[in-house]
Amino acid sequence: MDAVRVALLREVLAGTEWLGATRRFAGVLRGSVVAHGGGLLLVGTPEYEPWHLAAHLVDEAAWSGMPELAPTLVRHGARPGDPAHLAVGPARIAAARRGETLLVVAPGEAASLLERVHSARRAGVTVLALGAGGGELAAMAHETLAVPAGAELDLDTVQHLVSAAAGENAGGSARARRGFRDRLSRLAEALTAPPPAPW
Repeated sequence: MDAVRVALLREVLAGTEWLGATRRFAGVLRGSVVAHGGGLLLVGTPEYEPWHLAAHLVDEAAWSGMPELAPTLVRHGARPGDPAHLAVGPARIAAARRGETLLVVAPGEAASLLERVHSARRAGVTVLALGAGGGELAAMAHETLAVPAGAELDLDTVQHLVSAAAGENAGGSARARRGFRDRLSRLAEALTAPPPAPW
């Protein structure tokens, strides 16, 4: 989903709680990685890996001038022979330390991750949860954005809104006033630039 489609989606969602909720969550995410500067880990479940969100956050990191937003994608099925950006396994969560942020994206309870997430939180990692509405993961997270089954938006759409909002207002109020035109300009620059490494 590109910047124009996100803008159209936001127009459709005007007056709903989704815009405020996704912007608040994105603000917490942005604030966490900027304040601590320790890096962003992004993980899903064995059945649901958020590689699309990872790609969008990499784009937002480049477009907003906030390299801290570019995540390390933690994959359950990572193999040593995978490209470097796809070869990070769940053991990386155990190595996470104070100052880092862990964003867990899961359509349901992430039972296979709970012990690792709990250990990371005890080590001082900021834990954010996107998708899972309740349960132990939500109780462990510092911030949660629930996307319950049957909601008006699905988890993929909410991820687009969060990633777009995460790169906003990075340069202060002057940039916020430019808003849509600035994002279109950055999109045009990105489209004319050489292609990034494939995911």
